[in-house]
Amino acid sequence: MPRLAEAEVHVQHLVEAGMETLLGVRFLASEYSTGPVHGGRIDSLGLDENGSPVVVEYKRGVDAGVINQGLFYLSWLVDHRAEFERLVRDRLGAPAAAQVRWSSPRLICIAGDFSRYDVHAVREHWRSIDLVRYRLFGSDLLGLETVASTGGRPPTAGRARRSLAAPMGDVAHLAPLDELKQALHETLLGLGDVTLVQRKTYRAYQRLRNFACVCPPQKTKILVYLKVDPKEVDLVPGFTRDVTGLGHHGTGNLEVQLRTQRDVERAQDLFRAGYAAA
Repeated sequence: MPRLAEAEVHVQHLVEAGMETLLGVRFLASEYSTGPVHGGRIDSLGLDENGSPVVVEYKRGVDAGVINQGLFYLSWLVDHRAEFERLVRDRLGAPAAAQVRWSSPRLICIAGDFSRYDVHAVREHWRSIDLVRYRLFGSDLLGLETVASTGGRPPTAGRARRSLAAPMGDVAHLAPLDELKQALHETLLGLGDVTLVQRKTYRAYQRLRNFACVCPPQKTKILVYLKVDPKEVDLVPGFTRDVTGLGHHGTGNLEVQLRTQRDVERAQDLFRAGYAAA
């Protein structure tokens, strides 16, 4: 039977111990002090797989103040960028500190549950916020479920994001790879509640974690990296490849090579598997 934790700190310790696996966030600090003037402590600080700073706040049950409290700390973080980057440099090294992305810092609220007013507030907010419901099962299982998520863009931008290169009525005028890119974009967005994160070398499609990273088109193909275990896939030369341990842009160990619209259709099950894993 599902149950809540006896204390908020129990949830915090569980998540912090496996933060990269659970949230796609590298752990930086716990109970981070915001100084005597601000007078607060951030439950957890981290850096996500796209380089975005992350504030994580926890509540044992339902607490109407968790979002406002988290946004309060997120504002403090944005005003103390140099301090955060020093923390990243000390914990993760100079290369990670150089890749910190301030365009969309994130707030992740993990609680026993949220009200419908919380869900509505998040969907209307311009900050990047994830509401995550937790449950404990037995003595050794933790479940996390995303209740609501917003990617930190105005609502109008979210509604307009389906077209990458041209209005849908003009798709016929696109070059073959641009048309393929558009079809891939539509397919990934169509999987469900998806947030887009644009980096210089790839575009990440994200739930709570990245599930697909799409690189800019090459001469004859588009490369997609999925959060799918290559060992669980029947690899096809020229279509799928295990890149575990190999350097590449984005995240994910399964490389999918797309050359035609038929390849997008062939990869549908792989896309769904990555989305489910995230």
